[in-house]
Amino acid sequence: MSQTFHRFSELFDQLGLPSDDQGISHFLTTHAPLADDIALPDAPFWTPAQATFLREGLLQDADWAEMIDQLNIALRAHSV
Repeated sequence: MSQTFHRFSELFDQLGLPSDDQGISHFLTTHAPLADDIALPDAPFWTPAQATFLREGLLQDADWAEMIDQLNIALRAHSV
């Protein structure tokens, strides 16, 4: 079985967010830190479609799961 590896910027593209370095940095700075008691897909800043994509990507251990995990870690950081 072959697995596709995605870049962090591609996840932002998939979510319909700015995916250049400045856009990613701005997003993380704006939304971090995400409280530990909030699951990533349940964060209030996602659209319903974005939340569904994140939830399904994690539940299905999809190709995107590694990048979604990285996003989760980045949003939990206290300084980005």
